[in-house]
Amino acid sequence: MCTLDHKKRCYVCPKCGAEQPMSEKVKIEREVKGEDKIVVIGKKEQNLRTTPQVKMECPKCSNDKAYWWMVQTRGIDESSTQFYRCTKCGYTWRDYS
Repeated sequence: MCTLDHKKRCYVCPKCGAEQPMSEKVKIEREVKGEDKIVVIGKKEQNLRTTPQVKMECPKCSNDKAYWWMVQTRGIDESSTQFYRCTKCGYTWRDYS
């Protein structure tokens, strides 16, 4: 996951050091707990629908399909957090399996 360099106004890859200028507005999702990382999703990426779908009922609109993805939000010795986003209303929720 790239980090933000506010002084240079760019994203920086922590592995290779590659830099990408911030050229568009981004959506930042954040959960305030200890040392959580910030997940940054660009406008273009937000509209891509390449994530897998699963039969899961949306708690907001009761639609039966959702996109899902996993993120390591806690320590490496703990399980990943699974996120779901409704294909109909766009509501996002998580599952700590």
